[in-house]
Amino acid sequence: MKNFLSEFKTFIMRGNVLDLAVGVIIGAAFQAIVTSLTSDIISPVLGLFGGMNFDEFKLQINGAEICYGKFVTAVINFLIMAFVIFLIVKLVNKIMSIGRKQEEPEEPTTKKCPYCLSEIDKDAIKCPHCTSDIPLSEETDKE
Repeated sequence: MKNFLSEFKTFIMRGNVLDLAVGVIIGAAFQAIVTSLTSDIISPVLGLFGGMNFDEFKLQINGAEICYGKFVTAVINFLIMAFVIFLIVKLVNKIMSIGRKQEEPEEPTTKKCPYCLSEIDKDAIKCPHCTSDIPLSEETDKE
């Protein structure tokens, strides 16, 4: 039992688990904001064009009430939340990339033999595989 608790403590104290827990808590708080935005501001404004609030759209079938307006509101909530999260992630990625140095591509150290197509050293003048003389490239002539 002690070993089990030790493993559980190690698992809980991992950085990813703590980050996930913080993300879930912030996400729940953020959901309340987005829900309020859509139900208190966006839905009534869109309802002006439809003549009523989306939440009030209902369909009666044999005494069963289908509230498709609430579903439309939930879809709008999701789209707004996804868009805002996309913008936040994009902003964070941009901020994170500001401090990073751009990696320059490394210069190749090999080239292909024009006769046998084997990989050889870029400075080679004779192919070690087929023993052909390698013509000097323009890049080598410039040096």
